[in-house]
Amino acid sequence: MNFSAIGLMSGTSLDGLDICYASFEKKNNADWSFKLLIAETLLYDSFWENKLRNAMALSAEQLCALHSEYGFYLGQMVKSFIDQNQLTKIDVIASHGHTVFHQPQNKFTLQIGDGRAIKILNSLPVVYDFRSQDVLMGGNGAPLVPIGDQLLFSEYDACLNLGGFSNISFIHQGKRIAFDICPVNMVMNYFAEKKGEKFDKDGQLAAAGTVNQETLETLNNLKFYQQAAPKSLGAEWVITEILPKLSPLNPEDALATFTAHVAEQIAKVLTRFGLKNTLVTGGGAYNKNLIEEIQKLCNTTLVIPSAEIVNFKEALVFALMGVLRINGENNVLSTATGSPENHCSGMLV
Repeated sequence: MNFSAIGLMSGTSLDGLDICYASFEKKNNADWSFKLLIAETLLYDSFWENKLRNAMALSAEQLCALHSEYGFYLGQMVKSFIDQNQLTKIDVIASHGHTVFHQPQNKFTLQIGDGRAIKILNSLPVVYDFRSQDVLMGGNGAPLVPIGDQLLFSEYDACLNLGGFSNISFIHQGKRIAFDICPVNMVMNYFAEKKGEKFDKDGQLAAAGTVNQETLETLNNLKFYQQAAPKSLGAEWVITEILPKLSPLNPEDALATFTAHVAEQIAKVLTRFGLKNTLVTGGGAYNKNLIEEIQKLCNTTLVIPSAEIVNFKEALVFALMGVLRINGENNVLSTATGSPENHCSGMLV
């Protein structure tokens, strides 16, 4: 069976909208292959970056309006992408949306960008809101990408994503488990912007700073790191637990300290589970300083693939999740999210 799908991903680091067009082939009852055919990142202009960054502070009425407005924005971006690339075979559009709130402990998560607006502009099947069902079932609603790790990237011991947050998935005791490890780019970009930069290119600002050992110890002792998996993080936690501890430092020292923290937390996981061959994707894969610091602390081989996979793996996996959804197949792994059972999630319109 062959399917073609468009995947949309907007991450918490707010660097832009990732959009990809991919084909998938189901070879037997379990194995899938893929071809990532076209992919690009559509950078947010200041209007959309500010809108999304400040969405948490909106009133209920304003947030409802943004949910609709952003849905039509996504729909227009997809329409332009389809027209520019003269795409004709599309079985489904799968949209992650943009996360505003994520509080699984309170039984809710919110990814804005109404999928019905995407459908109105494109007249194609659309799957969106992949996380809510899992949260309502008692899961974390995250991470979701492990289904793609299992079906598309099983040759690696583990798949590590370094985005706004870092998350990992791997086989443990015969089951694929996954969890968020710690924040990454969401915090690093915050302090890079204080130096007038969108992000810390190659980790150069961090490399110029000095690690504050007292702050590093405080970060490493946060309760989240003692919790057992599955577990996930949201922007709310970063705002209350991470930023106040780093803000007294100058930006370079804050970045140096936080980089050391990220490296220690990731290396601890890689070492604890004896992971030897780890695929690294997400924007943080380009942070040479961070990769070097992680590598110093563990024996894992960190494999950084082609730029297309680094940049668009999440959009690719959501495209796959959309394909699984229209076929009625499970696209969420309970061992990754903590829900009672594997299930098929996403609103199909």
